[in-house]
Amino acid sequence: MHPLITPEALADALSARSATVVLDVRWRLGGPPGRQDYEVSHVPGAVYVDLDTELSAPPGIGGRHPLPDPERLQEVLRGAGVREGGQVVAYDGGDGSVAARVWWLLRWAGFGEVAVLDGGFAAWEAAGLPVTADVPAALTADTASDAAGDVVVRPGQMPVLDADGAAALAQEGVLLDARAAARYRGETEPVDPKAGHVPGALNAPTTGHVGADGRWLGPEELAARFAGLGVSGGVAVGVYCGSGVTASSVVLALEVAGITSAEKPAALYAGSWSNWCALDREVATGG
Repeated sequence: MHPLITPEALADALSARSATVVLDVRWRLGGPPGRQDYEVSHVPGAVYVDLDTELSAPPGIGGRHPLPDPERLQEVLRGAGVREGGQVVAYDGGDGSVAARVWWLLRWAGFGEVAVLDGGFAAWEAAGLPVTADVPAALTADTASDAAGDVVVRPGQMPVLDADGAAALAQEGVLLDARAAARYRGETEPVDPKAGHVPGALNAPTTGHVGADGRWLGPEELAARFAGLGVSGGVAVGVYCGSGVTASSVVLALEVAGITSAEKPAALYAGSWSNWCALDREVATGG
């Protein structure tokens, strides 16, 4: 399955009643909760999944959004109706960075048939496709259970870096920082206790993956963007952001660009800057 899917292709899959589960993962740093948006309007049949409580472990020294416990992730995915042999499409309300967290997590969990809705919920609405406020009857709070799905989580299927691995890759390969340029340079830090970046890391903001219309750039454009950063095939590459969420979209973008592949994906520093700060590691500033 290609890691990106158009609204029209998703609509066709849903109308064909294929085994496609749609996950709404709208989320904002600092709130309000994305569930509020979901309750107002969402893709018909979509199930809301919360980034903070269902797709991450509790915050701590491992970062603000540590990888979830595999058993907990399996419970969440089964409750959403994810089945072995089916497909999953995730969307958010922005540039796809949060939906990419779902894409990455399912790949990490050994589930390969997963994609991000290109352009997110805004593209779905812009295409004139139907929306609803109805929650799927089989997955309401009263009836949801593990029986809704049978997916088995097999963790460890995507490469993950710790702080030492990220530090080494920044010197021996390419480590990309997916945060905004001002945070990378250390000019501002609205969330974490230290401002700056991992020494040797290069800045590749997630906003650079999408065009003015909110849709993802094509493979050639993405490849050119990464080539400008010195990233090309054969170079070991890893990615981090503030808490390991939006960096997932860089992993996805590298694959779309053809620089990495499903068999050899980029590595994710899952704890990211929040973990780096918690460990009181060396900080670099400037461009």
